[in-house]
Amino acid sequence: MPQVIGKLSQLPSANGCSPKLRAFAKDQIRGITVINGNLGQLSAKIRAFVEESVAMCLPERIHIVDGSEEESTTLLATLQHLGTIEPLPKYENCWLARTNPADVARVESKTFICTKHPEQAIPIPKDGVKGTLGNWISPEDYERAVQSRFPGCMKGRTMYVVPFSMGPIASPLSKFGIEITDSAYVVCSMRIMTRMGQEVLEKLADNSDFIKCLHSVGTPASGKINMPSWPCDPERTIILHKPANNEIVSYGSGYGGNSLLGKKCFALRIGSTIAQREGWLAEHMLILGITDPNGVKKYIAAAFPSACGKTNLAMMNPTLPGYLMECVGDDIAWMKFDSNGQLRAINPENGFFGVAPGTSSQTNPNAMKTVYKNTIFTNVASTSDGGIFWEGMENEIDPDVEITDWLGQPWKLGESKTPAAHPNSRFCAPASQCPIIDPSWEDNEGVPISAILFGGRRPEGVPLVYEANSWAHGVFIGSAMRSETTAAAEHKGKMILHDPFAMRPFFGYNFGDYLKHWLGMEKLAAKVGGHMPKIFHVNWFRKDANGKFLWPGFGENTRVLEWILQRVDEKDCYQESAIGRIPAPGAMNFEGLRGSVDEKELFSIPKQFWLDEVEAIEQYYNNQLPQDLPLSIAQELADLKRRVMQM
Repeated sequence: MPQVIGKLSQLPSANGCSPKLRAFAKDQIRGITVINGNLGQLSAKIRAFVEESVAMCLPERIHIVDGSEEESTTLLATLQHLGTIEPLPKYENCWLARTNPADVARVESKTFICTKHPEQAIPIPKDGVKGTLGNWISPEDYERAVQSRFPGCMKGRTMYVVPFSMGPIASPLSKFGIEITDSAYVVCSMRIMTRMGQEVLEKLADNSDFIKCLHSVGTPASGKINMPSWPCDPERTIILHKPANNEIVSYGSGYGGNSLLGKKCFALRIGSTIAQREGWLAEHMLILGITDPNGVKKYIAAAFPSACGKTNLAMMNPTLPGYLMECVGDDIAWMKFDSNGQLRAINPENGFFGVAPGTSSQTNPNAMKTVYKNTIFTNVASTSDGGIFWEGMENEIDPDVEITDWLGQPWKLGESKTPAAHPNSRFCAPASQCPIIDPSWEDNEGVPISAILFGGRRPEGVPLVYEANSWAHGVFIGSAMRSETTAAAEHKGKMILHDPFAMRPFFGYNFGDYLKHWLGMEKLAAKVGGHMPKIFHVNWFRKDANGKFLWPGFGENTRVLEWILQRVDEKDCYQESAIGRIPAPGAMNFEGLRGSVDEKELFSIPKQFWLDEVEAIEQYYNNQLPQDLPLSIAQELADLKRRVMQM
């Protein structure tokens, strides 16, 4: 059954603020110093949100964020004084934060979607099976969770009011939010990750709607904060979403997607519910521009689970002569139809919040060139020459420098048994600094999408690339995505886990309804005179019998993209297979490829493997979506099974 948060003590609601509570809020706010900005210049809706939050959280002062350089400099100095960050003098305006070791990652088990009925938020799994497609919380328990944590949680602190835009401020594809937080680290990070400040307030001056985002790092019930430089309340951390109210509430964590509420919470969970209502797509996808040797440019969007080369593809250096790759975004795509029926995408973010370990000048030189100024690093190691270090950078540091790990302890390369950087350590850097940022990355109308890629880390059986037979078949491929991941501690070796659309932790509503929405996009396109992009599946990670990769990957993936773009142009360079269209023999350009490639094995489709794959997908659907699987997806699975049986 869906996970439901336990009962907590009932207190009066601050949502839909009562007249009595609103009057109390006005009294409270009169006694609070506003250290930046003017409450009287806020729209009525924003001011009401601030007043309700003040009444509940009881901050000592209010700072209305303007997004200026001067403000940023002051906040960074404040964080340095508190010991939250330290400067990295080797680089320009770069900083290192070390978090409480109990607050280092997203907390999926403590993340909930609030709807009246559970089936609105999550599929109801088969009896006796644990649901893996989100957690539901009732409106009553949502209120209890808020009221047992937030009252008085900002005492003695500054309440920051952060107006922000997801997407270019003037774009019709963008959406706005107000995040209220007691963390200056969050404010500085949101300045990088979103368009933030006075210009957004001006856009909202007409009382327009916005997403309400309330965040506090929290105060433990004991009142004792173990690490004053990084206050948090990990025992009571909770991340709540109420799609009907366009509302996000986050308590107890100051880290990443738990606190930068424009990111996964808004851009994907709430974003996907808005997209369903309004007829567009909010997806966990990179956006990449590809210009061929003839000067023809097309854009693709691609969804991969973690550790599958998403950021590397978004910023890759092509190896085929004459090709140019340019990055629009590495994580999130919002895609809507224009008046001609063309699906267009924006990157709603303004920065990169990338996993640091494994990123290097060998694997992703463009990412490394992006992060050496105006960047906040979190939980990476530091070096005695004022720089940073993480696993993957072994060849990029002076052997004489001393390394201090993410916990502040001395660390020696080749000797220390623990990682220097936390495995989920991050860099938060402006997208505009990427050396291959696309010239159109901030275009208000978005960029036209010609193809959508799904992919995963599959060491066996799955060919390098194949094309969906139809839009419905492509949606099925997305729903059946699986990827190898490091096993949980109680298991040995690797596991192949389901991660549909690379969205498993980020669905804002029932996955069955999400599939129906994707299927329905084809009719929406036809209604406005357009058509949907072709869908492909890629797998850079297939191995031979000796465990060696069959494909070199990285910049050589240009060759795969070249074939994909040929198919977008309807070139006859494919052959039919049981699972979809694969490159015809000799259709892919292997000229000048470093190392030899076994083309036959790379595109082989082993019958027994695919019979097992069909069975695994069928079991997943039966367990996770026994009542919610769309009939057309069930039919696609049956058709795949029939084709594989006939191989």
